[in-house]
Amino acid sequence: MTSLTVDDRGDRVVLSHAGRELAQYVYRPTDVRLESPRPYLSPVHTLGGSLVSLFRPHDHVWHKGIAWSLPVVGDENFWGGPTFVRDEGYVQLANNGEQVHVGFASLDGGDEARIVETLDWVTEAGELVFTEARAIGARVLDDSAWMLTFETRMRNATDRVIPIGSPTTRGRENAGYGGLFWRGPRSFTGGTILSPEGEGGEEMRGSRAPWMGFRGRHDGTDRASTVLMVDAPTNVAHPPEWFARTEQFACLCPAPFFSTEREIAPGETLRERYAVVLADGGLTADAAGALAARVATILGDGGEGAA
Repeated sequence: MTSLTVDDRGDRVVLSHAGRELAQYVYRPTDVRLESPRPYLSPVHTLGGSLVSLFRPHDHVWHKGIAWSLPVVGDENFWGGPTFVRDEGYVQLANNGEQVHVGFASLDGGDEARIVETLDWVTEAGELVFTEARAIGARVLDDSAWMLTFETRMRNATDRVIPIGSPTTRGRENAGYGGLFWRGPRSFTGGTILSPEGEGGEEMRGSRAPWMGFRGRHDGTDRASTVLMVDAPTNVAHPPEWFARTEQFACLCPAPFFSTEREIAPGETLRERYAVVLADGGLTADAAGALAARVATILGDGGEGAA
């Protein structure tokens, strides 16, 4: 019942369960330079078939379902679009970098599916700044929920220190986005953010928590789904500040560089690990917390790993 299949189609890996597609991991995107091309997971569905991601929305065309996206990598932008410049605001610069797929070390299906990939982070000017080992895992938790795990190990390939931050570290208040970013479907706008402190909305942005969730409803079916993101206890910023929104659009992002830049020395490796649970039904904060505790245990055990 829990077996997952992994199908490499040349530009994307399709993850399925019981004959139903759960997610596509697009590793050879066709995005223009402005959108900082990078691998992404989209579309993403629950076990029951509900779509819980949004691809390239007109308001932020560089938002791509679920993706590891960093807006401040030194002076480079691996998020997409304009860069926030202190005392100037957002400015379109020639600094939209690209995450380039190099190869797969493994592609395995089964009860615990696993995708292990290597990537190069290359600036718009053509400089290699990071080499990355990335692992994406998947498993079915029960009849109503499945889980993605995401682990990255990014090694500084330059001979200089590279600070990683956010628009907040460069002067924009409460805009610390950057990291593993989920953009929800438009019908989720106005939904409910879940956290260990309870249920709420925009006021939760910038708060620290080991996990956060988002409960939303779907057009046409009147069904509800819940997306839950969990920060690994071993992450340096744990528990992180969260970039979470509901009023303008639905999103969640455990942001390890929200308000403090982290300097990566030459040859040093940055490691981060997360889980994303996609659940049918509208979970309460208490139910989400119980699920997050179960998932945190899986993350603490180390899971699949990137190497």
